[in-house]
Amino acid sequence: MPDPSHPETPRRFDRLALLGVGLMGGCFARDLRAIDGVDEIVGCSRTTETLSKARDLGVIDRGEPDPEKAVEGADLVVISVPMGVAGELTLRILPRCPEGALVTDMGSVKGAYVRAVEGRVPEGVGFIGGHPIAGTENSGVAASFNGLFRNARCVLTPTPNTAAWAVEAAKALWKALGADVILMDPDRHDEVLGAVSHLPHVLACSAMNALPEDFLEGFAGGGFRDFSRIASSDPGMWRDICLSNRQAILEWISRYEETLREMKDLIDRRDGEGLREAFGRAKARRDGLIALEKGATRSPSGTSRPDADDEARSTEGGRSGG
Repeated sequence: MPDPSHPETPRRFDRLALLGVGLMGGCFARDLRAIDGVDEIVGCSRTTETLSKARDLGVIDRGEPDPEKAVEGADLVVISVPMGVAGELTLRILPRCPEGALVTDMGSVKGAYVRAVEGRVPEGVGFIGGHPIAGTENSGVAASFNGLFRNARCVLTPTPNTAAWAVEAAKALWKALGADVILMDPDRHDEVLGAVSHLPHVLACSAMNALPEDFLEGFAGGGFRDFSRIASSDPGMWRDICLSNRQAILEWISRYEETLREMKDLIDRRDGEGLREAFGRAKARRDGLIALEKGATRSPSGTSRPDADDEARSTEGGRSGG
């Protein structure tokens, strides 16, 4: 456990058990090694091919296909797998985690996951839900690199049942990796991410499925490509996210339908002034958002901080082969 007299000092771990060796897990392992934050990294994956690749790339020190064996002796366990299996996997490995181990995850949905897990955490083990809002359009451990989490936002979702030392240890860990750490209630997290990440993916998917193929070929310009970019996400990943965050996504779809009906009504009534006002309000909000984030979203190297669109493609999307 971390020294309570220095709660912000990042803990140096003896062994990281990385359950899910894809893009996100690979980036985490690389960054933790880069700050000399761990002695040994044990990777766990469904396939020996992924473990061999990760070992050859220097992402992990050794591979273990059995998750229960992978966490033995680990004082840090990071779960980076699809939401559809994250809860079951976490419950499976918790009894095998040693006293003093910090267990956290990197998933895009927190409410149901945290509720399923926190009542089963053994005495002396610290569990806290985590969600780094970062990613790229690529997937798999071969696409992992150093620095993904630098200047990214990482949401931690403690509850009244979360051990105080686990909160401080997780905060210090993510800050050491360069992330901006925010504490948030698990259900509030799902409400917010349902709006800014999950709903846009549903809309992009719906737009692509609604338009005729011959309209898209040769006529879809840059604006449509920008709008629909996130529809290229992994279908299985988004099935899991939509089912895991079902209620929040349904509520945001309903609110969007109301706004869309208002726009439809303005067009139907030929209300030019109403349309101008609606477009103007949207432009002002969008411009204000960009202005607000302009300084905060640039890293020293000049790269943008990943947004919720990218993270949701990669948090579980990095599972390819993982």
